[in-house]
Amino acid sequence: MILDALYLNGRIRTGTSTRPMAHTLGVFDGVVVGLDEEVSGLRARRVVDLGGAPAVPGLHDAHHHLSGRGQALLSCDVSPRRVRTLQELYAALADHVVGLPGDAWVRAHGYDESTLGGHPLREALDAAVGGRPLLVLHRSHHSGIVNTPAIRLVGGGHPDGLPEIDGGTVERRPDGTPTGYLTERAWEFALAGAGPISSADMVRAIGLASAAALADGLTSITEPGISGSLTGNGPADLGAFLTARDQGLRGPRITVMPEMAALHEMAGSERDLPGFGLDLGLRTGLGDDRLRIGAVKIFGDGALSSRTASLRCPYHGEPDNTGLAHPDPDQLRTQVLAAHRTGWQIATHAIGDAAVDVALGAYEAAQETFPRPDARHRIEHCGVADDETIKRLAAHGVIPVPQGRFLTEFGATYLEAVGPERGDLLYRQRSFLDAGIELPGSSDCPVVDGAPLLGIQALVTRVLDDGRVLNPAERLTPVQALRAYTYGSAYADHQEHRKGTLQRGRLADLVVLSDDLLEVAPERIETIDVVATVVGGEALFGADNLKEL
Repeated sequence: MILDALYLNGRIRTGTSTRPMAHTLGVFDGVVVGLDEEVSGLRARRVVDLGGAPAVPGLHDAHHHLSGRGQALLSCDVSPRRVRTLQELYAALADHVVGLPGDAWVRAHGYDESTLGGHPLREALDAAVGGRPLLVLHRSHHSGIVNTPAIRLVGGGHPDGLPEIDGGTVERRPDGTPTGYLTERAWEFALAGAGPISSADMVRAIGLASAAALADGLTSITEPGISGSLTGNGPADLGAFLTARDQGLRGPRITVMPEMAALHEMAGSERDLPGFGLDLGLRTGLGDDRLRIGAVKIFGDGALSSRTASLRCPYHGEPDNTGLAHPDPDQLRTQVLAAHRTGWQIATHAIGDAAVDVALGAYEAAQETFPRPDARHRIEHCGVADDETIKRLAAHGVIPVPQGRFLTEFGATYLEAVGPERGDLLYRQRSFLDAGIELPGSSDCPVVDGAPLLGIQALVTRVLDDGRVLNPAERLTPVQALRAYTYGSAYADHQEHRKGTLQRGRLADLVVLSDDLLEVAPERIETIDVVATVVGGEALFGADNLKEL
């Protein structure tokens, strides 16, 4: 037998207890065929000497908006990484529009009013982009700013510029005119009015984001929402992913979640099948190791940073504000029941504890009505959770998908939002593991930086953006954090039989690093470089860094 590839002389952490370390890994047809003595004496078409470098199983982000990351790369970056004042924001927009058609929509992303000293002013935005319609996405991805031409286009001649939108807010001046700041469903309304980017640009966005993800060391990504209103681009999103693949895109493995809006009643279905879902009865599991359909995505609330996540208790300093629940709980329960009955895995965006309660209750009722083994439904974010909630998650096999990196970039704002007495309930990690829950690793990129090594460090340190440590009892060990970003994320996708560990029969996905992340000081994990990202035995990033014999 001649193998496709042999990786020699490495310090390969396999993620298994039976053989935690290996030095040689053999690959045939994209799959690991053996380690060390199991491939001793076999020849290969390609032999790579790792030169003693450490390697880990392929890193998998369980909640990473790949297409959103790509769209951000095509738009104007006004995040705190690039601009720190309102004047810098206006200048960045003015530079970005040079060369754009005069009637083109201008898109920007990532602004943070806490850094800028306030929200951008509508009239200043008008001047910066020369009268073109403008959408500026907030850093939370649950709100944004539109300028005057955009208001005219999406408002449809409404006398107040924009109508009131259920499930969202249209901020207004004393005279009733919109400031341009919109949240939740009102922001969705503006996005719908602007329309999606072109299919060609969407394919380009997927390619740009895929290259960036590979450079970060990601071999797998779960895209949490396509063909939706708050996520994805348009109703043909899956087609764009297929086109990217057909055009030879060589990127990470992708599991896509269609948003609930893409599912619908299907008249004329077979009598013994429930008539709800995607056309042709498509559901979770369709696809292959490169591109597959995962859970259906439902939005249950907003975000903590915009104070729209649905909480049991009012926001700190706002006694009348407990956030927004959307859809309403009854509608969410109806959606969950229909999707569960049809065989879908379900992933509900629920950040606040009230939203988590509603999602869990819906899952419990669905299982009681239509029992299914190992449905493995998910709660995306699960940002505020007490001990009783964690017990319920564990009892019903529900997977929480929190983002440790949120604390690094937003933690101080979150603490201010929920108040100091509830701060220890934020983005818990160790408590999930202690309850017997398999914890995945994720970023919610491009909301925060998507590099998994940054995410692993955040899980281990829990250092906030202001330098404080939040609830150190929730810290993970480096071993636990690595497992979250490998096996844990594969498990959350029902894919642990294919990836997440390096052993015979699993996909040959691994990441070669400049240092061993389990041996360096936790605060130094972010300094480790990704030397090469190997997918199916082939280095799709960093091939020039590897020594072929």
